[in-house]
Amino acid sequence: MLKTHRNGETWLVSQPDHGAVAGFLAAHWGNDEFAVQGGMSRHGNSERLHAETVLAIAEHDNGWWEWEATPDRSDVDGLPLDLKDALKNQQDGMDRWRLGIPRFSEHHPYVSLLISYHAHLLYSAATDPGLEPERLHPLFWKGRPGGLMAGPREHALAFMAEVEGQQAELLARLRSDPATKTWVEPETLKPAARLLQVLDGMSLALSSPLVPAVSGVSVGLGEDSIDFLDVPRRSWQDRVTIQVRPIGERRLVLDPYPFGESPLHVNVPVRIVKDEQPPTSPFEVWWRTQQPELVQFELLAP
Repeated sequence: MLKTHRNGETWLVSQPDHGAVAGFLAAHWGNDEFAVQGGMSRHGNSERLHAETVLAIAEHDNGWWEWEATPDRSDVDGLPLDLKDALKNQQDGMDRWRLGIPRFSEHHPYVSLLISYHAHLLYSAATDPGLEPERLHPLFWKGRPGGLMAGPREHALAFMAEVEGQQAELLARLRSDPATKTWVEPETLKPAARLLQVLDGMSLALSSPLVPAVSGVSVGLGEDSIDFLDVPRRSWQDRVTIQVRPIGERRLVLDPYPFGESPLHVNVPVRIVKDEQPPTSPFEVWWRTQQPELVQFELLAP
């Protein structure tokens, strides 16, 4: 759960809803300047590759489905734990990836592969001081992870080895199929994995204060200036920085602009709970009486 406190209210965005926003952005990604996934190299089935990439981005946090259905709750406000607090339990975090990575593997191995790279890179940021900057999640663009990746390093390394075993199996399956063997070539796979990180970060910035602002303390909900680094444009070698700058009334200018239409209207489902109206029991019923409000953002070309 993504939680933002402001003006006597708590704004809550579930992980599935945040993922859906990232998927929406992925579906609109691409224009004369930015290639869609599947268009960065030659593939006979580029439309399918594009669809698989969008699905992976939309479902990158699917391992949270079960947790979000019956979330752990804060002793302070009775609401679901914020992502930062939920991730203090390292083992539970790994177990969610164990659910999420293989969920689509039977029919969509490329989707599971991209989700596995997403997980592996998050843990790499916490364990590998030599990790290349272009592989760091936007959450860490101003510094290595702290509270978001808690727990013993040796446990993280063991989990990463486990994920690498899954990746080897998925890669073998994709390489054995003539229709998908080119999908795992570096010039295709690296931009797709990076795009997942970038759009996860953009969705997080619209849903929470987790992504660091250019200056000052992040306030979230699309009100921070953020630089998204090493964004693939036409190829992995052609990477740019996208500057996101809010101009008021939930409008944000992106320069350069990566989407197929401007303005692009993005709706984020938010449950807004007033501090003086804490949850009533039973929580499972109360939570489902809280009608999400669609908070609309407008993304604009310069």
